[in-house]
Amino acid sequence: VTNMRGMFCHSKATELDLSSFDTSNVTNMSHMFGYSSATTLDLSNFDTLNVTGMSDMFSGSNVTSLDLSNFDTSNVTDMSDMFCDSEAISLDLSSFDTSKVTNMKGMFCNSKVTPLDLSNFDTSKVTNMRAMFWNTEATSIDLSSFDTSNVTNMSRMFCNSKVTPLDLSNFDT
Repeated sequence: VTNMRGMFCHSKATELDLSSFDTSNVTNMSHMFGYSSATTLDLSNFDTLNVTGMSDMFSGSNVTSLDLSNFDTSNVTDMSDMFCDSEAISLDLSSFDTSKVTNMKGMFCNSKVTPLDLSNFDTSKVTNMRAMFWNTEATSIDLSSFDTSNVTNMSRMFCNSKVTPLDLSNFDT
């Protein structure tokens, strides 16, 4: 399998056993768990080395805690809306390699993820940050590592967000 796009999108299953999944050839996981009713997901066996598309992967998901520490995101280019409308309140993204990502549009929009530590994010290739933190529940976000020199769209980036204080002194606009 190379494409798992929308595989469990809008699924009513509250439990998913994915322990036998071989995802080593998958390139597209976009919308995979979007608006899924599953409250817990064990993705520790997922091989994401070849994945380039993770847009909307967990958008609208009912999952309250996600351990993505084993995710290899070194080839991902699209993380748009990845956690948009997500219930996940605990999320560790410290292992994420975002060096090839160009699209982070709405990545955390309308999300309940808090706290939100993005201090390791490499955003040097990102061109779209539109509504990235729109209506987010996070009250504190470390954006000190953000390189915005290639971003062309920041519309509604912090619209209706609860982030305070908001230090954008390193932003290159």
